[in-house]
Amino acid sequence: MQFGIFIYDGVEPIDLATFGVLSMARRIAPDIAICTIAPRSGTVSLANGLKVIADFGLDDAPPCDLVIVTGGPGWTAQAQAPATLAYLRRIHASGRIASVCTGGMILAASGILDGGPATTKREVVPPETAPLEMMRASYPRIDVREAMLVDRGGLVTGGGVSLCIDTTLHLIAGMLGQQVADETARILEYQRAWRANRDGFAPVLTAQVEP
Repeated sequence: MQFGIFIYDGVEPIDLATFGVLSMARRIAPDIAICTIAPRSGTVSLANGLKVIADFGLDDAPPCDLVIVTGGPGWTAQAQAPATLAYLRRIHASGRIASVCTGGMILAASGILDGGPATTKREVVPPETAPLEMMRASYPRIDVREAMLVDRGGLVTGGGVSLCIDTTLHLIAGMLGQQVADETARILEYQRAWRANRDGFAPVLTAQVEP
């Protein structure tokens, strides 16, 4: 099963926990394959100086069973990048797509969140404006929710920063089974945190929403 992680200049390194959770899940489900996709293949400069190598660019990205769009300060540029938005629309039209943190703002800009519920990062350092409020103000066709994640079937948006771990576990449960997700959480030593987040900041689970 092929998972793609969409990255770009300015991604917060913590959002690569999406890759880390999938990496740990491979110990239980070895058929998992993971690649990184960026606007262009090669070096990507994440927030605060970390550099990683993207396996593929938009033009040569392989078919994926799921693409996860990461977040970080660079989201503003990607939300205005026609090639990125077109790629995300193609993925949504043909398969599963998810976002974590402000990756949801890029999905919002692509239009694929219109007509249903979604979430994104809400906690910021004053005087920053919460992305959740920006989504609510800028995209009136989205039913913006404060939630750990929103699952609309083949379209999942996750909350901010460390909730990328919870979102990735949720995606694993849906695609590979709850046992795989639970065992991944165990070896991550994340069971208690995952349970506490679900109890205190419940996900929004809906049927597939037609735009």
